[in-house]
Amino acid sequence: MTRIAATVQLFFTDRLISERGASPATVTAYRDTIRLLLNHAAAATGTPVAALDLSQLDAAMISGFLQHLETGRGNSIRTRNARLAAIRSLFAYAARRHPEHAGDIARVLAIGPKRAAYTVITCLSDPELTALIAACDQSTVTGRRDRVMIHLAAQTGLRAAELLTLAPADLHLDHGAHVSCRGKGRKNRITPLTPDTIGVLRGWLPGRPAPGSATLFTTSTGTPLSRDAFADRLTLHAAAAANDCPSLSGKKISPHVLRHTAAMRLLHSGVDIAVIALWLGHESLTTTAIYLKADLETKEKAIARTAPIGTPPGRFQPGDALLAFLDAL
Repeated sequence: MTRIAATVQLFFTDRLISERGASPATVTAYRDTIRLLLNHAAAATGTPVAALDLSQLDAAMISGFLQHLETGRGNSIRTRNARLAAIRSLFAYAARRHPEHAGDIARVLAIGPKRAAYTVITCLSDPELTALIAACDQSTVTGRRDRVMIHLAAQTGLRAAELLTLAPADLHLDHGAHVSCRGKGRKNRITPLTPDTIGVLRGWLPGRPAPGSATLFTTSTGTPLSRDAFADRLTLHAAAAANDCPSLSGKKISPHVLRHTAAMRLLHSGVDIAVIALWLGHESLTTTAIYLKADLETKEKAIARTAPIGTPPGRFQPGDALLAFLDAL
């Protein structure tokens, strides 16, 4: 009998925190996954969580848990795969400590991710973005704050977490204006700022609420703004903007839509996909390639360069103008 409790504790303290130096966000995500798994196994076996044996968490149990995530909790395939990655990491660590369970562990590690259906990304056109920004009430502090946040997010493509944790010192508005942030995977990057974004920031900074706050964007009382609060404000402004821009009424506007919008605007401006990947902080070009798939304008340009089927090969040669004149007599 090999109880899983000690292994789980050492996995978080030794493996994630000490060996890998995982970020707090990663530790939290893994913690939530393992907690869900242990509660599921305890309910399925009738065993208290602290008394669960490693052999009880076999491939069948893990597969059942993954199925429960999709059908019972309504999680997406991407969430299911992220949970599986955390489980695989735990079992890879357990393999080092419990070779006597090598067979069971190998079968768990053999469970692969599920292929997710490709979904077309949502982004805003320039008129839609203009209408969304214009919908922010400039007579209120929160409206002025929201205008700056939307403008900054749509120009820089910052993730919601990156945007909401910005500090005043992260803005550099003089020569070589840019914003610096610590992104996903604790990677630092800088993103240039356009003149209009600089103007918006300069006009807002002197009168921002809670000037002594550690974060740039706060609530009216000076507390840090949450992602859910930002998303709710976007929904509110999108509903108001739909009166002047009807195409917005059929779109669900989230903070990540602003990130997609920044990427698509760069792509339409002719910026190379590799530069866009650096701009957004993507680890792989494969991630950035979703914008090429979603860009209808690029596909239309490709069609325009393609000769119709049945067209004779070679370049068109115009006829002699004099012979054409004589033929017309």
